[in-house]
Amino acid sequence: MASLWSPGIFLVLVLALPLKTLPLVTLAETNVYIVYMGDKLHDEPELVQESHHELLADIVGSKDAAKESILYSYKHGFSGFAAVLTKSQEKLIADFPGVAGVVRNRIISSHTTRSWDFLQVKPQLAGRISKGHSGAGSIIGVMDTGIWPESKSFSDEGMAEVPSRWRGICQEGEGFNRSHCNRKIIGARWYVKGYEAEFGKLNTSDGDEFLSPRDAGGHGTHTSSTATGGPVESASFMGLAQGLARGGAPSAWLAVYKVCWATGGCAEADLLAAFDDAIFDGVDVLSVSLGSPPPLATYVEDAVAIGSFYAVAKGISVICSAGNSGPYPQTITNTAPWVLTVAASTIDRAFPTIITLGNNQTIVGQALYTGKNVDTFHPIVYGEDIAAEGSDEDRARSCDSGSLNATSARGKVILCFGSRSQRSNIIARRTVLDVKGVGLVFAQFPTKDVTLSLDIPCIQVDFAIGTYLLTYMESSRNPVVKFSFTKTVIGKQISPEVAFFSSRGPSSISATVLKPDIAAPGVNILASWSPAASPAIIDNEVRPLDFKIESGTSMSCPHISGVVALLKAAHPKWSPAAIKSALITTASIEDEYGQKTVAEGAPYKQADPFDYGGGHVDPERAMYPGLVFDMGTSDYIRFLCALGYNSSAISLMTRTRTRCKKSANFLVNLNLPSITIPELKQNLTVSRTVTNVGPVTSIYVARVLAPAGTQVTVEPSVLSFDSTRKEIKFKVTFCSLLRIQGRYSFGNLFWEDGFHVVRIPLIVRTVIDDFYAEI
Repeated sequence: MASLWSPGIFLVLVLALPLKTLPLVTLAETNVYIVYMGDKLHDEPELVQESHHELLADIVGSKDAAKESILYSYKHGFSGFAAVLTKSQEKLIADFPGVAGVVRNRIISSHTTRSWDFLQVKPQLAGRISKGHSGAGSIIGVMDTGIWPESKSFSDEGMAEVPSRWRGICQEGEGFNRSHCNRKIIGARWYVKGYEAEFGKLNTSDGDEFLSPRDAGGHGTHTSSTATGGPVESASFMGLAQGLARGGAPSAWLAVYKVCWATGGCAEADLLAAFDDAIFDGVDVLSVSLGSPPPLATYVEDAVAIGSFYAVAKGISVICSAGNSGPYPQTITNTAPWVLTVAASTIDRAFPTIITLGNNQTIVGQALYTGKNVDTFHPIVYGEDIAAEGSDEDRARSCDSGSLNATSARGKVILCFGSRSQRSNIIARRTVLDVKGVGLVFAQFPTKDVTLSLDIPCIQVDFAIGTYLLTYMESSRNPVVKFSFTKTVIGKQISPEVAFFSSRGPSSISATVLKPDIAAPGVNILASWSPAASPAIIDNEVRPLDFKIESGTSMSCPHISGVVALLKAAHPKWSPAAIKSALITTASIEDEYGQKTVAEGAPYKQADPFDYGGGHVDPERAMYPGLVFDMGTSDYIRFLCALGYNSSAISLMTRTRTRCKKSANFLVNLNLPSITIPELKQNLTVSRTVTNVGPVTSIYVARVLAPAGTQVTVEPSVLSFDSTRKEIKFKVTFCSLLRIQGRYSFGNLFWEDGFHVVRIPLIVRTVIDDFYAEI
């Protein structure tokens, strides 16, 4: 099942603090705010922090009171602080010279093997991808729920010594000391001040959480091992998906930043502190499986957007999850053009589970179950037929909470049908457990995302199979079923497909920026887990889990983080924009059988760029993309200006003097490896600049598959590179052939040299001037 998790900078964040931590004020009067000041006045971190104390002292009355109010001083990548303030104090400080903005603290959430084989990233790298050296020399920072350092995935056997450039620390705490860092986990920090300001002091006496980098939730351990875990033989989840588990960049070093807590959520004040430290520490890649669903904050208010802006400015690639609110349009999160936003796709591994009926007919569903209540016939009843008194049949049909008669359900398997309001079987499974049922067959929309059930068999089938089963039940006097153990099958289902839950574009805040950027495996992913996180109870026996199967864009994000580490190792001088371009322009839009990629949904459809961005990641082709679309900080500043943000605010945020000038059509001319035109009225010409990273002497020829309803021309249509000409600008003109209000249509522009195929997604929506006036 897709888990939900998310993160943000240019802010004042607000959180309620417990009374005992506040000087001179009551709980109701205070909140935590993030005060963003932009440029640093000093290069020394201690002097930056002192300037924060001096500024706040003028508001709260003394330096001592200022020190007590400040939770974090952000002093490396940018200048600012998070502090406990009253509303009147917040208003005063917002008017101070040099203060760019003040934002209330928000709580965001996480977006919660075979996958690397599926991506053709082998344990012993060969071919073009071998140039990535398994990520050796790269440092991947993971912002999540922490780490379980004892996991075999984080052994430092065979790892190189910690690089001299590394400036991070191994921060101690509950159940975690310096000995838990090694040549693999080279740094670990934890951040809780912003979270505790919102929810009060964490109670860790029950072992459900640790005030340290130690992971109590499992999510951080899973994402970290997916990105950079070392090889672990015979890994499995309760015997399922057994094989060699490993990360995409097993030779990369790992830095842990615990910003999220197993009790739920991540505070933006903490997240910004982690970004600030990661920039100082010296990471090369940041993996951030976090985000907030729409409505999206502006880029000068969102902590992920601001923190990542400074990271990218320092040459750090930031990879973010797309969110788990699909398949609905405009649900994409983490949409800033400087981050790499990752959608989730399936792999070719399935978990079929056979259901045998009393008439010896068999049907097949999917499950993740290896416990009891298998190979024994049990009576089966339809949820609608055993509705509890006072419950309507619709609720009972989907086995909603409290909808079933406990007497009629006890000891039976229950057949339930999903509904529009109940897409997955989570609630139905709890309902069946509450009434002492022994199993659940849940009919729902087709999906390859299998929900985990450790206590009773929970078999997912589609509506057709569910209806077939119901027909058998109605025709039998005593209908019974039995389940077989779940099997693991590889290579028998078409993949990749875009996952149902994966959030879709277009961006609701900047429609000219194609999001997501790329798709990667995020469905039924096996990776390391924290034994402290919800151990399995099988046959009344508690079994801590060392590996677990999870789904979500949280799982696809670290796949791309691992690939980026490979690219960083192979091409250390490439910018984050160049790496992003290499991934997008070489991605695949076909499944492994050569058919166009499909997106799960209601109904299934051929996938388009709003589902997968450039397509499904192809790590080997990304190593040698031929051409890249490069950008730097100045391009992103012009982008912020074009969005209409205040010049002074942008100046303070970006640490550069910015005087925004009106630039016609700059949003569509941002040098992205895609072209998105949300409002094509008649004709429009956009430009792009490509940099040759292939053979010095190269000739590329343009080929166009125009979006439906448009005519597309490219000038020049031939690009000739040599030792003196490494960058070339070209123009693409779009002419609408429609005179009606249109929907988005999709095409591609290809640059080909006989070896490289550089594919640029084209996305166009035709609109009519005064359309609404005409109606």
